[in-house]
Order: sequence, then C-alpha cells, then structure tokens
Amino acid sequence: MKRTVIIVAGGKGVRMGGGLPKQFVPLQGKPLLMHTLNVFHQWDAAAEILLVIPEGQVSYWTMLCKELDCTVPHRIVYGGETRFHSVRNGLNETEGDGIIAVHDGVRPFVSPDVISSCFTAAEAFGAAIPVVPMIESVREINGGDSRPFDRNRLCVVQTPQVFRASLLRRAYEQPYDERFTDDASLVEAAGQAIRLVDGNRENIKITTPVDLKCAEFLLMEKNGGGENLKIGY
Repeated sequence: MKRTVIIVAGGKGVRMGGGLPKQFVPLQGKPLLMHTLNVFHQWDAAAEILLVIPEGQVSYWTMLCKELDCTVPHRIVYGGETRFHSVRNGLNETEGDGIIAVHDGVRPFVSPDVISSCFTAAEAFGAAIPVVPMIESVREINGGDSRPFDRNRLCVVQTPQVFRASLLRRAYEQPYDERFTDDASLVEAAGQAIRLVDGNRENIKITTPVDLKCAEFLLMEKNGGGENLKIGY
C-alpha cells in the first residue's frame, strides 16, 4: 500500500528566540527539519515525502539542501495561513489510495518503531496517533478557581498522525475551525474513531531553547556518546 508522509514546517521561530525559524535551527550541523526528513527516509526509502513550508522560505531551504548535500527525495508544497491550510495544501498534492501520515517538521526523534506502529494501525483501523502518558500533576482551571485532575485520564499527543487517504481527504473537506488543534481532532469530527498507539518519550516537539538543549542531548545519545557533538552549521 502506498505510503505518503506530509511534513509540516511553518514555524516562525518566535518562541525559540532570534530570527531563524525553528525548523532551520542547526543541530549537529544540519537544520532540525533535515534530521526529520532523514528519519522517515531511513524508515522507508520508498515512502513519498511532501514538505510543506512557507513560500518565502523555499529559497533558503533549497540553498541549505545544496550546501549540506541533502539527498532525501521530497517535493515542496507551499504552506498556508494556518497549520490546517498547510496540511490541506499538502493533501491536495496527493493522489490515489494508501496511507498518509502528517508529521511536525520539528519532531526529529520519532522512533521507526512508532512510525511503523502508526501505519500498521491506520491500515487496520483507519486512523492512528502516537501518545505517551501524562507524568506530571495537572489541574483543571475554572474561572479563578482550579482543582486537581486525574492525570491517568490524560495522555500527550504526538505525531505522526496517520490515516487512510480517503478518510483524511474527507475530513479536510470540512471548513476551518480553530478548535481543530491537530489532524486527529479533524478526522474525529468527521465521524472516524482514533486508534491510540504507544509513542516514544523522545519524540518531543522542539519549539523553545530548552527543547533545543534536550535535542542536543538526545542526538548525543543517538550518536553513541556525542564526542563530536557540534551545534551550528
């Protein structure tokens, strides 16, 4: 069955600080986004990768790919006003049946096992997302008051969120609503149940300087100790 991965990278770098969009922040001499592409290409070199980025960032990305010799095959799609519109733009470039994953461009540490589990579950059940247990205490806020909430009833949602192509296309026929915070909420609103799959704790979304510090450590561990760890191009 055909496998397609839509990688969405529309960040502006506001929370990261500085003027560089977060997907281009360098880690071990390569932008975060390039690490993410590599993960999916190494998982399945036959999977089609669509990279959705703002039109104004395409020339910079193309320059990075030439300078850093990025050999991962991918097609570039222009992003939209919101994540919803960006995913829909990517989805409009897909054809035929199969399984489609949507992944955040700044999650370069998703494990191959999690990717495989999500695709397998989506093929069997229609829609699958990776989640990890909530480990911190949480409180529910109601006006000026708050109360403890049972964290065992909560989980943290990750990407890739994976769906049968027909289901995802039908879901994106719905009009934009800011309540749709991810693809699963949109698909669920269209009437499809979501299958939960165990995620991996390392699959963090890198959006702040603290996240970047965690990413440096994770890459050091991945490289077997990180004796040659280098931050920057």
